[in-house]
Amino acid sequence: MSDQNVRNAGFTPSGITGGSLGSSMMSQEAKESGGGVRSGGPTSTLQGMGAKGTTHSSGFTSSGIASGTPASHRMSQEARSHGGGTPRGGTTSTVQSI
Repeated sequence: MSDQNVRNAGFTPSGITGGSLGSSMMSQEAKESGGGVRSGGPTSTLQGMGAKGTTHSSGFTSSGIASGTPASHRMSQEARSHGGGTPRGGTTSTVQSI
């Protein structure tokens, strides 16, 4: 994953770009949660990366999630809370796909 991919998806230092994949994700996530975007969810995670330019240090890479990184820690937490697997549409799978 690169910082440019995250920006291209609409997650930028100045916020989420209107009409982008990011804005669609934010809208869908807000609808599903009753009006807000939860901290630690896909939208907030990607926006944090877009604002700071931290995709490389996060551990989400083009060849998978790097061992011993914040991404691998997040994936482990998500898998434990979902009985052993990371759910499709969850934070880990969504961020990795970008």
